[in-house]
Formats: sequence, structure tokens, C-alpha cells
Amino acid sequence: MPVKNRFADLLPDITAWRRDLHMHPELQYDTHRTSGIVAEKLAAFGCDDVVTGIGRTGVVGVIKGRKTGSGKVIGLRADMDALPIIEDTGLDYASTTRGKMHACGHDGHTAMLLGAAQYLAETRNFDGTVVLIFQPAEEGGGGGREMVNDGLMERFGIQEVYGMHNWPGMPVGTFAIRPGAFFAATDIFEITVEGKGGHGAKPHDCADPIVAASQMVTALQTIASRNVDPVKQVVVSVTSFQSEGDAFNVIPPRVHLRGTVRTLDEGVHDLAETRLKSICDLTAQALGCVAQITYTRNYPVMVNSEAQTEFAADVARDVSGDCAEAPLVMGGEDFAFLLNARPGAYILVGNGDTAGVHHPKYNFDDNAIPAGCSWWAGVAEQRMPIG
Repeated sequence: MPVKNRFADLLPDITAWRRDLHMHPELQYDTHRTSGIVAEKLAAFGCDDVVTGIGRTGVVGVIKGRKTGSGKVIGLRADMDALPIIEDTGLDYASTTRGKMHACGHDGHTAMLLGAAQYLAETRNFDGTVVLIFQPAEEGGGGGREMVNDGLMERFGIQEVYGMHNWPGMPVGTFAIRPGAFFAATDIFEITVEGKGGHGAKPHDCADPIVAASQMVTALQTIASRNVDPVKQVVVSVTSFQSEGDAFNVIPPRVHLRGTVRTLDEGVHDLAETRLKSICDLTAQALGCVAQITYTRNYPVMVNSEAQTEFAADVARDVSGDCAEAPLVMGGEDFAFLLNARPGAYILVGNGDTAGVHHPKYNFDDNAIPAGCSWWAGVAEQRMPIG
């Protein structure tokens, strides 16, 4: 099953949908325009059911096959939200809202799944039911968690679920995947170091939170270098360091740190949290300060199921002739919440030699659309063959 001819025919339409979404990016759960367009198109395609408001602003479309005797129900998921980034592409369809941009290709993901939906509603060449999942708030808002908590899997009887993301640096239309842990758990932390401020000429009368916080930044790197097994992955990044003062001669009373911890193993996940809290607390105490620590477990490790990963790779090989082994990714992906609820797999599709995701010059390559749509359609038709 190479790229389907129908998607070559639909490419101008799907490209137009994608570029319209690109021009009108929406953040997190504020995807009202995007969700409305998705729901309208799913209804026009002839989906058997279209449901809005799942996980706040998520949309679900249901397509029944020409046969349903197998009882199989497969979920296909695309994300819809953009990022708070100022676009710098110079495209004639660039974002019309300054400070918001589709810098991760979710416009492409949504358009590709819509294209697959149109084809599947036309042909219905499968024995079972396809559930199309259009999710808000992947970029830090936990939209996948909200849809699952809103009864997504139970309400629609989903048995397996599949997701896709474009990947800059891979040739356009090629695929890559890996079984097991794939994308990292992404935790966030905030630390307030409370000291005693005073005159810069009298540090002995103070408890300097800048010195304490500086030592914490350095000491936190020992989690990776001295606490975690070297063959396992962990990234601890302090990404913000702000003091409550801006005078040359004043030691401030407080410093605020923020950052992220990324892991691929539950044991390392627990260890990193424990060590971060201990390092910050004891470093503060040693220097006469107090550390107030807020540690939030955000997205869990995204784990591809073995059998579903091999199946997804087989479909990809049918489309493009090959499916490479994907690298481990220390970025987070809230498709993890869907994979925690049901077996399934997440695959990468090549976006070519473009700027990386989350970059002001990034753009989804529309030439990837036929391959992506063909993979979606292949998942439905080959997982639920009609006879």
C-alpha cells in the first residue's frame, strides 16, 4: 500500500486547510475556532457521530466501517494547539496573531487527520469503528489527560490508539518509531530561596540567597553525574533565576528558580525528585536560608506498546518502503496519557530539512501530507481488515 492516489487528489484541499489553521493559531484549550472547523468538516464528510467539548475543547468523530462485526475500535489522535512564539517565517500564510504560532506542526497533524477522515468516510473499507481524536492543549496543558479523564476511552469504546508527529531532519514522508519508552516524563519545579537581605558591603549581616541559589544550580547537576546510573537518561535544567532586587549594592531577600526534570525510567523519575528536594533544602540550610520547593509531575513517560509498534511500523513500510528506528526523545508528549489508558503507538513522519520544532522559523512541510494521511488510513484498514 504506497501513498494513496486519493490523497494526491486531496492535497490542494488539505494544504489549504493546513495553511488556514496556520494563519489562525490558538493556544492550549482556547482552540474554539480550530475545534469548530474540525467539527464542521467531520460532519460534512459524513461521520456517523461528531462530539465536541471532550476534554474542554476536544473534538471526536466516529466513522463506522462497511462491516462492524469484528467489534474493533481504533482511535487516531491529532493535536490542535499552537505555541506562544512570534513567527519569523515571512510566509504569505504566516500567523495573523502576533505572539501565537504553529511552531510544532499541529496544524499539519490536524489537517492530515482531517484528510484521512474524509477518505475513511468515503470508502469505509474496514471492519470496525474508527474514532478520530482532535486534542487541545498538548503544549503544556495536558489536553490528553483531560480527554481521558472526560471518559474518552470508555465513551467511544476505544481499544487501541495511534498518534503521529512530524519530525524535522528526517526526509519528507519517511517514518521512524521505537517500542517502549520513547518520549520523556517532563516534570517542572519552582524553588524560592528565602534569605536575609541587606547592604552589599555587609554580607556577614545577611544570609545571601543568591549564593545559596547559585550553589543549588551547580549541585543539581550532580543528579545526572553522580546519582543516576550512567546508562540511564536524566536531564535537570534550571531555566530561570530571578532575585527580588536590582540594585548594585543590595543583597536581596529572595531568589526564585524554575526548571524542568526529564526522565525515561520510573525509578530515575522518583530518584530525581527526591534528590532535587534534598539538595535544595540542605544547601539552603547550610547557608542560613530556607528553600520552599514546589515539584510538579507533568507528563509521564510515553511508552509505545510492543505489538502495536510493530504493526505501526509495518504500515509505515507499506507507505514509504521503510521505517527507521527513532531515537529516544527527552521532550515530553501528552499522548502518553492516552497510551497509559490503552495500548497503541506513536510514530514520527519526516518534515525534511526545516527549522526545528518550537523555532520561530519552523514550518510544516505540506509535501508530507500524502504519506501522513496514507499512514492514518492504513492503520484503520490494516488493523481492521474487511475480509
